[in-house]
Parts: sequence; C-alpha cells; structure tokens
Amino acid sequence: MELIQKYFPGLTLQQVEQFESLGALYGDWNAKINVISRKDMDNFYERHVLHSLSIARQFSFPDNTHILDLGSGGGFPGIPLAIFFPNVHFHMVDSIRKKLFVVENISNSIGLKNTTTQHTRAEEIKNNKFDMVISRAVAPLKQLWNWSCPLLAVTKNKPAALHGLICLKGGDLTTEIGESGCKPQIWKIHHFFKEDFFKDKSMLFIEATS
Repeated sequence: MELIQKYFPGLTLQQVEQFESLGALYGDWNAKINVISRKDMDNFYERHVLHSLSIARQFSFPDNTHILDLGSGGGFPGIPLAIFFPNVHFHMVDSIRKKLFVVENISNSIGLKNTTTQHTRAEEIKNNKFDMVISRAVAPLKQLWNWSCPLLAVTKNKPAALHGLICLKGGDLTTEIGESGCKPQIWKIHHFFKEDFFKDKSMLFIEATS
C-alpha cells in the first residue's frame, strides 16, 4: 500500500481505506478461486494495483465518463481505476463468470458504487456505447481494436481524447503494432513508475474517430 501512496499522495481517506482493503480481499478470494497468478500475490500492489493505475498517470477522466473494462478478469484495471475515479462508471466484462463474481463481491465489500459487470464476450456486446475501452493483456492489439471500435461512442461535444482504446501490454510490441494496422500513442510505464517490474511495460492509446 505504501507503493500506491508513494506515487499517488493525494488520495482521500476513503480511497486509502479502499486500496488497503484490496490486498486481504484478493488474498482470500484467490485461495478459493484462482483469479490472479499465485506467484503474483506477494507483489500484488505493484503488479496489479499500481500497474492498473498507470492509466491514471496519463489520463484524467471527467465525471460521468463511461468506460468498458474489456476482459477484466479479476477486476484489473477496472477496480483500482474505479477507486481512483469515483465519479466515473466502469463496466467490467469477462467471459469467465466466476471471475466476475469476485469482482462483484470485492466491489461491494469496499463500497464501490460505480462498477457493473457483464458475463459475455466482447464481440457479443450489443446496444451499449462507451467513451473509452480499457484492457490489460487480453488479446493482440488488432483484435482488441476490432472489438473496441463498434463499442465507442464518439460525440462532437466531448474532447477527442475521451474516445478510444487504452491497453496495457508488455514486451516488444513492434510486430504486434505492425500487424494491427494502427498507429497508437505509446508510453513506457517505467517513465511513471521506477520499479524494475515496469521496465518492459507499455501503455497504448488508439483514438477513435467519427
């Protein structure tokens, strides 16, 4: 938890309490349902919470923004961002129901009011539009963008930066980006957080156009 406050010193008391609660809650659930790699639990705040919050170092979402967390798994990056942006709505989607059960229970346990879940696949989402899609290492960039495009609501009344896909990825992305046909903006997460874990981690943003 000290790691979170190191990079985000302006958290409210409620946010601190919510972030502090995550470690024990995920530890308990992970003993029942393997939602996180067990070897990662010792580095939970670095590898899951802080990694998710890298998005908050680059993007500030206005109140009432609607965000889809695609392939949310156990709630990353959605739950840490929902704590950080309490007036932004996060809709977390995954094809594995038991993981969403964990998301729902943890959200309720820490008093989050700005999260919803949906048990489905990205390509099966109908009649919902979002300002932004976020994702963490779910699929190749080309596939992520193909899934995201139909779900993004572009309006002329909001800044263009509010519309698009943000994804967190690791390793050499040269081939993946080339095959996607996209030209994303790229940030090295190690520029935000100096821990060794982030040396090969990147954040990508593809802007949606009308």
